[in-house]
Amino acid sequence: MADFQDFPKMARWSREVIVTEKIDGTNAQVFIGEDGEFLTGSRTRWITPEDDNYGFARWAHEHKESLLTLGPGRHFGEWWGSGIQRKYGVADKRFSLFNVGRWFDPNDCDGEDIEGRVAVPPCCRVVPILARGMQSPGLIETCIDLLTQRGSMAAPGFMDPEGVVLFHTAGNVGFKKTIKKDEVPKSTYARPA
Repeated sequence: MADFQDFPKMARWSREVIVTEKIDGTNAQVFIGEDGEFLTGSRTRWITPEDDNYGFARWAHEHKESLLTLGPGRHFGEWWGSGIQRKYGVADKRFSLFNVGRWFDPNDCDGEDIEGRVAVPPCCRVVPILARGMQSPGLIETCIDLLTQRGSMAAPGFMDPEGVVLFHTAGNVGFKKTIKKDEVPKSTYARPA
C-alpha cells in the first residue's frame, strides 16, 4: 500500500505582501552555524575565496567578523554592482539581504516602520521595499511604473532597473516580474554589455 500523503494547506491570496526591487546581480548566501561555522554560497553551490563567484566569497571572508553579527542561519541576498550583470553604474560591489522582515538598512530607512527588525552590519544593505500591505489588483504594475519612472531605488540615478519581487507572507513564497522581457526565460536572451 502506498504511503498516505496529506494535501498541503493553502494560504489565502488576500494577505500581506511585500514588494521589493529585484536587483540584477548574482544570488549569494552567508551561512552561520550555531557553532560559528562560516560558509559562503552562490545560488547553486558553496563557494570559497579560491573557487569564487564574482568575488563574493573573498569579500565575505574579509568581512567575516561583521557578517557574524547576522547570527546563526542562512542569510540570502544579491551580490551586485561593478562587473556583475547590469553593474548599476556603481564602482563597488554590494551585498543586499533579501529578508526585509528581519533586517533594515539604517542609512536607507526613510522613516519607514522598522519595529521588530534589526539593523544590518555596515558592510551589508537590504533590498529596497517598494510596497507593503494587503495584496491588491494593480500593485505590481504600480511598483513597476515607479521603477520605470524613477529608476533603481538600490542605485539612485540608474534608470534601467530589472524589476520587482513580490513576497506573499502567508504563502511564504516569492514571485518575480521583470520590466523587460518578462515573458521570455532569462536563459534565452543575451545580456547587455
